Amino acid sequence: MSSCETTGTAVNWLPVTKLRELGPSLRQSYERAEPYPHVVIDGLFDTDLLHQLIAHFPDPKQAKWQKFDDQKQLKLASSRDETFDPVCRMFLYHLNSAPFLEFLSDLTGIPGLIADSYFSGGGMHQIERGGKLAIHADFNKHPTTGLDRRLNVLLYLNENWHDEYGGHFELWDRSMHHCVKKVAPEFNRLVVFSTTDFSFHGHPDPLNCPPEVTRKSLALYYYTNGRPASEVSGRHSTQFKARPGEKFQPDPDRANSFVRDLLPPILVRALARTKQRLAPTLPEGR
Repeated sequence: MSSCETTGTAVNWLPVTKLRELGPSLRQSYERAEPYPHVVIDGLFDTDLLHQLIAHFPDPKQAKWQKFDDQKQLKLASSRDETFDPVCRMFLYHLNSAPFLEFLSDLTGIPGLIADSYFSGGGMHQIERGGKLAIHADFNKHPTTGLDRRLNVLLYLNENWHDEYGGHFELWDRSMHHCVKKVAPEFNRLVVFSTTDFSFHGHPDPLNCPPEVTRKSLALYYYTNGRPASEVSGRHSTQFKARPGEKFQPDPDRANSFVRDLLPPILVRALARTKQRLAPTLPEGR
């Protein structure tokens, strides 16, 4: 195991020996999993370390959280890593280190994985009572580097989680006809899955936990420079999908973006200047 000194105490950040054994042994199970390649691993990390992470996990009311609040999602996400608590930051750095990347490559068969030091969309996530995340496929290109997103890794930090709280991680079939698998977000549970245009997932029903309880997780994404030809598609952002019987209201921002793409650039600039001139007379918040 690798270790490091934090606040005077040796911390076992990664179970390196166990990772070297687990990767190859779970490879076949990972590749054959339905509805798309994934694996669920329990009890991988040192429990004392994870208890430290929970103790240092920011309170939802702290201003450092980014809030996503619309019809498809209600969640909190951390911003850049300088806002992380030192213990959380160091653990996330280890999940971006060579031993963990090698484990992921052994597990998935994807060579040359590249960690995301920007934590774009990743880092610490927290869901309060009533929160949710609709079923979706993730953005497929890194916004800064342009690399291809290949893997998601989720680590849950929820002790004494009750089934009635909900918040299960759902994996849906490609046709969006039904949920193939549900995974409870329990303490020290790691989920690894391949990121493609059809790896539909989320926790779409509002959390039913007590007000003082939150659904805590760490999220990390891994990339490669290029991907198999069968997986190549145009660059896209997060693609939300409605479940059978579920309807989303039109997204004004997405509709406006579509219209802007159709208009000649000179007209787009003219409209922007007009909007800017009218801005002082428009009702606030519109």
